[in-house]
Amino acid sequence: MHDDGYSHDHAHDHDHGEGAAARWKHDGVRVIPGDRLDPNTAQTPGMFRQAAVNAARVGAQKIWAGTVAIEPDAKTGVHHHGALESVIYIVSGRARMRWGARLEYVAEAGPGDFIFVPPFVPHQEINASSNEPLHCVLVRSDNEAVVVNLPDVEAAERPETVYWIDPIHKQP
Repeated sequence: MHDDGYSHDHAHDHDHGEGAAARWKHDGVRVIPGDRLDPNTAQTPGMFRQAAVNAARVGAQKIWAGTVAIEPDAKTGVHHHGALESVIYIVSGRARMRWGARLEYVAEAGPGDFIFVPPFVPHQEINASSNEPLHCVLVRSDNEAVVVNLPDVEAAERPETVYWIDPIHKQP
């Protein structure tokens, strides 16, 4: 028995009886309408986060998901997400990410791109567009929205651009 309260005995893995049907009706797949996200989540100056999937809303145990919007030319406060891993998917707009102890590194991403942020990495999201909002989807590796804002970080004047090199594929 795993800690999720459901039996994982192989003989019962495909229990489609009355019990499973009744349980799955309300504890199965959930659709969270995009216009019903929860702004009552940890915030960082310069961005607007809304939760879609977390412990409180759907009983998620291991992930948090939501959206973030950043207005044109705006940048967020420097922050990190503790021990959590984060994935950012760019829906629309242009993201400029700065990271490091002094935000000394920078990279950009656009629609369809994914950004991975490891645990404890200080970072700042910047909307690189002066006329288009930046809209992203966020997914984190725990059900709580851990945000540690770092107001005292002194940013490097000229960050170093970092290009990602995929360790699996050779460069062209």
